[in-house]
Amino acid sequence: MARTVLGLVAVVLLMLALLWAVQRRIIYLPGGHPGPASAVAGPTAREVTVPTEDGLELGAWLVGPTGPDRGVHVLFAAGNAGHRGYRVGLARRLAAEGFSVLLLDYRGFGGNPGSPSERGLARDVRAARRFLLEHAGARPDRLIYFGESLGAAVVTGLAVEHPPAGLLLRSPFRDLASVGQLHYPFLPVRLMLRDRLDVIGPIQRVRAPTIVAYGGADRIVPPEQSEAVAAAAPGLVRTLRLPGADHNDPVLLDGDEIIAAVVELGL
Repeated sequence: MARTVLGLVAVVLLMLALLWAVQRRIIYLPGGHPGPASAVAGPTAREVTVPTEDGLELGAWLVGPTGPDRGVHVLFAAGNAGHRGYRVGLARRLAAEGFSVLLLDYRGFGGNPGSPSERGLARDVRAARRFLLEHAGARPDRLIYFGESLGAAVVTGLAVEHPPAGLLLRSPFRDLASVGQLHYPFLPVRLMLRDRLDVIGPIQRVRAPTIVAYGGADRIVPPEQSEAVAAAAPGLVRTLRLPGADHNDPVLLDGDEIIAAVVELGL
C-alpha cells in the first residue's frame, strides 16, 4: 500500500512539474503571420516596427483614419490567442470614426521574435506607447488604451505607469488565477502560475475615464469577474453589458456598442 501511495504521489508531482514547465504554452496561443498590412487592413494601414527596451523588434500595423481625423490614437492590446489580422474589423471601424489605431502583436505573436510572458507583454505595450508618441504623432492626452481579455490586464498595468485619456477594458478578469481556477478546478492554479496578470489591484490606482465592456453569457471570463473589475475602478464612466454575448461573439469584437464606447472616450 505504501508503495502504491508513493507511486501516486510521484505521478502527481511529475504532472505538476510538467504543467509548471509548459504553462505558458497553454496560456499564450500565438497564431501565424497576419500577412501584408495594406492587403489585410486597408489602404491606410502600414507596417511598423516597434522596438522594445530589451532589444526586440515587434511587427505591428498602424491604421490611419479614413473618416475625419479626431487626432486620437488607440493602442489596442489583444487577448491570448491569434494575431493582429483577427482585429482588422475593429481597426477599420475605428478608422472610419476618425481614429488612428495601433494593432500590436506581442512578442512571440504574429511572427514576432521572443516568447510571451507577463513581464514581456508589459514591455511590449510600453514600447507601443513610446512608438505612438515618438513616431506616430500621438499625444498623451489624446491616447486611448483598449485591452481585450488578457490584454485588459496588460493595459491596466500600463495605465498605472502612464495614465491614458481613456481606458476601455473588454471582458477583463480579476486576475489570471481567478479565471484559470474556473477552467482547471482540479489544479492548484494560484500556486502554480508564473504570470499573475492582475487587474483588480492595478485598476484601483487608475483614475482615467474607464469603460468596462463584457458579455452576459461569457463562458471564458464570467460576467461577475468583469463586474468586479468595474466595481473596483475609480475612474469608471459606465459598464457595457451585452446580454447573451459570449467571449468571442462579433458584437464584442467590433460591434456598434464597442465602437460607440471608444468614441465616447475619445470625445
